[in-house]
Amino acid sequence: MKKRHLIYMLIIFSMISLFIGIKDIYPWELFRLNEASVQVMLISRIPRLISIIVVGMGMSISGLIMQSVSRNKFVSPTTAATTDWARLGILTSMMLFGSATYFQKMIIAFIFALAGTLIFMKLLNKIKYKNAVFIPLMGIMLGNIISSLTTFFAYKNNLVQNISSWLQGDFSLIIKGRYELLYLGIPMVFIAYIYGNKFTIAGMGEGFSVNLGLNYNRVVTMGLVIVSLITSITVLTVGSIPFLGLIIPNIVSLYNGDNLKENIPHTALLGAVFVLICDILSRVIIYPYELSIGVVVGVIGSGIFLYLLLRRKEYAV
Repeated sequence: MKKRHLIYMLIIFSMISLFIGIKDIYPWELFRLNEASVQVMLISRIPRLISIIVVGMGMSISGLIMQSVSRNKFVSPTTAATTDWARLGILTSMMLFGSATYFQKMIIAFIFALAGTLIFMKLLNKIKYKNAVFIPLMGIMLGNIISSLTTFFAYKNNLVQNISSWLQGDFSLIIKGRYELLYLGIPMVFIAYIYGNKFTIAGMGEGFSVNLGLNYNRVVTMGLVIVSLITSITVLTVGSIPFLGLIIPNIVSLYNGDNLKENIPHTALLGAVFVLICDILSRVIIYPYELSIGVVVGVIGSGIFLYLLLRRKEYAV
């Protein structure tokens, strides 16, 4: 799939997304300057569209970086427990600083996510049996442990309802004034593109990278910082979206190869288009009610993930 086709799809589905919702809005109403329609657009629909695009691009690129530095196609912020650590960080900020702002929660969530991802990478380096499926299973088990700790402390401090909003991704609450933190993910996407070639070399292993004069540890740390920051912002603002960082990079690599810098634009565009499609489905399946985007992405993503597993097994045979 060519880049321009993805751009066309992004534009088409973005326009569709703007005019789907409980309140019926038609394109010609905007030209008539219907005040109610314009307000809905400015306060709800446009912020939601921006959030969808930024989250789709950011989480997909995060998965691409994780797969490169871990040298495993099934590692992502979800299967490396990064999202679970971010949720624990948000809960910690709520327990220690009851009046913490969104930015302060994001900083603490970022610290926890980065520390947790570094722990995962250390465990990865210690394991000799690096089967493609075993590594993400280890990350999922680690994530379940962290998630259980989060739930335990939430129950103990009567914060279960507070953390429930971060268990499932949901764009329905995105309005003006509640999504602006996502803008911090945009420069991370550009930094990822600048470091693209270095991430590709780092993905070939530490020994190979050092022989080429690359500071391996610095590049891997930069990649994990990008992943942790994007994941923390996404979890805090939208919630957890499963499989996104796992399936999109794999789909792109199937038709575009494994050059990370070359794949970043394709991954970003396909990720945004995929989340847009899932969000539109979430709004029309039980219209006028709305499904959680996490549920829709989870159902579709799990099917694609099973296909990728079976496809890899066929090639292994």
